[in-house]
Amino acid sequence: MTALLEVDNLSIHFPARGGVVRAADGVSLRVDEGGTLGLVGESGCGKSVTALALLRLVPEPGWIAGGRIVFRGTDLMTLRERDVRPYRGRRIALIFQEPAAALNPVLSVGYQIAEGLIVHGMMKKREALAEAARLMALVRIPDAARRVREYPHQMSGGMRQRVMIAMALACRPALLVADEPTTALDVTLQAEILDLLRRLRDELGLALLLISHNLGVIAETADRVAVMYAGRIVEEAAVRDLFRAPAHPYTAGLLRSMPRPGSSLAPGGAPRRLVAIEGSVPDLADLPAGCAFHPRCADVMPECRVTAPACRPLPSAAAPSVAAASAPSAAPRRVACFLQHDAAGGPRPQPRWPAATGAAPR
Repeated sequence: MTALLEVDNLSIHFPARGGVVRAADGVSLRVDEGGTLGLVGESGCGKSVTALALLRLVPEPGWIAGGRIVFRGTDLMTLRERDVRPYRGRRIALIFQEPAAALNPVLSVGYQIAEGLIVHGMMKKREALAEAARLMALVRIPDAARRVREYPHQMSGGMRQRVMIAMALACRPALLVADEPTTALDVTLQAEILDLLRRLRDELGLALLLISHNLGVIAETADRVAVMYAGRIVEEAAVRDLFRAPAHPYTAGLLRSMPRPGSSLAPGGAPRRLVAIEGSVPDLADLPAGCAFHPRCADVMPECRVTAPACRPLPSAAAPSVAAASAPSAAPRRVACFLQHDAAGGPRPQPRWPAATGAAPR
C-alpha cells in the first residue's frame, strides 16, 4: 500500500528543572492510504502530544526537537508556519480528546463546523452553514437542520463527540487523527462512535490514526497497531499478529490485563483477579537507564539495564502460530526488545517470546 503519512524519528521536548522531558523520543510511524493505524499505550506515554506534533501544534513551552513528518511526499517540518496552515483541517484533521473542552461554548455548533470551510476559502458563510447541517446528518445527529443552531451545552456527550467528528470531516481530509474519541462515553455510545468512524472511513476513503489506551477499541478498528511506552514505540505489527503473539513484554502485559468474557472466574467459581503490570509508568523527566520498561519487566536481562533497544524489524518472520494467519503487509513488524535482537540489531540465535496471550480479533 502507498504511504500517506510517514513519521521518522520524531522527538518532542518540554523544558524541566535541570533538563528536558522527552515526551516523544525517536517515534516512527506510518499510515497507509485508506488504512487504520492504532496507537496504544498507558496515559502519559506521549500519544496525544505526538498527534499534535503531526500538525505542528505542540503547545508551548514544548518544541519539536527533531525528526520528519512526511505527508504525501512533503516534509511538514521544512515548511514555514503559514505554509503548514493549509494542512490543518483540510488535509489532516484532528478529533480532540475532550469535546466539552475543545468546543467553544459561545458559538453555535453549526458555525464551529462551518468555520473550517470558511477559513480555508472553500465556501461562503451561508453555504458553509448548510454544509454543516448536512455533515451533522452524516454523523447521525437527529434533526440536524434545527440543531445546527444549538450550543455545546445543549447537547449530550455523545452528540458533542459527533459534532467533533463532523468538524474534522468538514474539509474532506485525507487523514483523520482520532485522539481517544470514546473517552468518558458509556459502552453503548463507545460502540456507536466506533461504528461511525469505521463507516465514514470506508465510505469516504479516509485513512485513520486511532489513539487509545483501550486495546479492545484498537482490535475492533485498526489494521496495524503501534504500542507506545514512555515516549517510544516499543512494538508495531499487524493487529492479528500482535494479539496472537506479542513480541514485547509490555505488550504481553497489556493483553494479560484485559478482562475477557468467561475468564473472570477461577476453577471452583471464585473470582479471579486481573493480572496487573507491576510498578508504574516512569517519570519522563527521570527515565531509568537502558530500556524504560526494565524495572517492571519479568524478562529483564543485563543489557536491558544499560542500553535502550532500538525499534527494529523483527528478526524472525513471525511466531509459528501467526505465520499462517497473517496477511502480507507493506510495513514490517518491529519491536524494541533484546528478547528478539541483540544490541547491534542482529537476530538472537534463539529469540524468546513473552507468553502469547489474548485471542486474535475476529
